[in-house]
Amino acid sequence: MPQVFDLILKNATVVNHDGIGKRDIGVTGGRIAALGDLPRVSAGEIVDCAGLHILPGFIDSQVHFREPGLEYKEDLESGSRSAVLGGVTAVFEMPNTKPLTTSAEALADKVQRARHRMHCDFAFWVGGTRENASLAGELERLPGAAGIKVFMGSSTGDLLVDDDEGVREILKNTRRRAAFHSEDEARLHERAPLRVAGDAASHPVWRDEIAALQSTQRLVRIAHETGARVHILHISTAEEVDFLRGHKDVATLEVTPHHLTLAADDYARLGAWMQMNPPVREARHRERLWQGLEQGIIDVIGSDHAPHTREEKQKPYPQSPSGMTGVQTIAPLMLDYVNAGRLTLERLVDLTSHGPNRIFGMSRKGRIAVGYDADLTIIDLKRQETITNAAVGSKAGWTPYDGKTVTGWPVGTIIRGRRVMWEGEIVTPSVGEPVEFVEALPKR
Repeated sequence: MPQVFDLILKNATVVNHDGIGKRDIGVTGGRIAALGDLPRVSAGEIVDCAGLHILPGFIDSQVHFREPGLEYKEDLESGSRSAVLGGVTAVFEMPNTKPLTTSAEALADKVQRARHRMHCDFAFWVGGTRENASLAGELERLPGAAGIKVFMGSSTGDLLVDDDEGVREILKNTRRRAAFHSEDEARLHERAPLRVAGDAASHPVWRDEIAALQSTQRLVRIAHETGARVHILHISTAEEVDFLRGHKDVATLEVTPHHLTLAADDYARLGAWMQMNPPVREARHRERLWQGLEQGIIDVIGSDHAPHTREEKQKPYPQSPSGMTGVQTIAPLMLDYVNAGRLTLERLVDLTSHGPNRIFGMSRKGRIAVGYDADLTIIDLKRQETITNAAVGSKAGWTPYDGKTVTGWPVGTIIRGRRVMWEGEIVTPSVGEPVEFVEALPKR
């Protein structure tokens, strides 16, 4: 009797932990049920993927979707729409909303808002504070929690733990890997007069590489003292890569596409449109980030999608807020680097799928393997497209890469066996569910 599946993806080139090869994928009940040559089977839906590559679903572990409190610039529906248009199947969203996500009640509210309203699967970082430090071990295990996120340097929002004792109290109570925005607040305060009104190019002068390195050195020391695991977000300096290569026992690293793509020379063209925290810096930092990526020091790529309206970004620096859209352009930008020979497809999969699975302990996500969720990013590796503001799914409606032509494009986003995006169109109503983590699995 022939085997019956809900969905079969046929004739694709599958990229996975064991290499690249032609395989069919059979899906049943939202999970991968078979891999290989599936010639004599039937299914409710059969999709011919000849000429396409199938990757494990892209996971973006740092996005700001602004809900609740700032929905005028983004919300969970619009942010996740942008995500799936870019081939992203799951996101971890940040806690600097209004109110802040610092309690069990605020987290539960976000999960309720997101379920079956977000187009992709999701988890939410819980903000670590001095006030909730003793509860960190409980908060990080709640349904829908990605873990604890701490701002050691002030950025967008009101979360800030800038003293060693505050960081130590949080890490003493965590068991999962905690994430950090690592800039030294005292140095930022001291150097604030170096900002030049109307000149966004002074942003990396103010928030210099020493501010990043000093904070990261402090964080690693405290992680060793407490026996904690830390994840350092949006690494932006050569000095941090050099330092952290010797501390992979406690620290994992994220890099963003904008720190891999842009450099200080681009401020003349983009101004505050590329203003981010930590800043885009001189080209030498970009090149060292690429070396760190190539050498395996860097573990994941995250977008740090942080949208603001055009009106906000057009304010004169430093009144202009830091942040840019990014969740929709991870795949196009990084696939362009694959085609340019800067990155292999296997390494890209490690950075966007296997890496998040490994360091955050995601359950049934991040691999193409029998028993895993059928979360898949389908790409046309040779398709040439131009990134445009008009195609941005975010409420912000702009991207710093407007007009950039890339080779390699996401053509399909499949989440738990459902085609959510196909050829640039949302084809299935919102299906988002909370991501589960092996260190916080619910009792069944």
